[in-house]
Amino acid sequence: MNRIEEIKRRLAVLSPTQLNLIDDSAKHAGHAGAQHGGHYQLMIVSEAFAGKLPIARHRMVYTELDDLMQNGIHALNIQAYTPQEFSTTQHKE
Repeated sequence: MNRIEEIKRRLAVLSPTQLNLIDDSAKHAGHAGAQHGGHYQLMIVSEAFAGKLPIARHRMVYTELDDLMQNGIHALNIQAYTPQEFSTTQHKE
């Protein structure tokens, strides 16, 4: 299983209605930190985020990716929405 598939598998526990994960690692080739993991952009929509501040949403994601954040992911840009928030944003895919 590649890293993208592993990340998606782990985040399934949040029951996302949408999940878009982009591997930006190639843009950071040669960057010192890139030796310890990839660079990713994550857009995730889940009812589990309802009533939670952005920092709590990020913690929920980090909790599921715990060991990958230590070894496998160097940078993770997270956009976390509830379905209601997502439906009113310009982030529709």
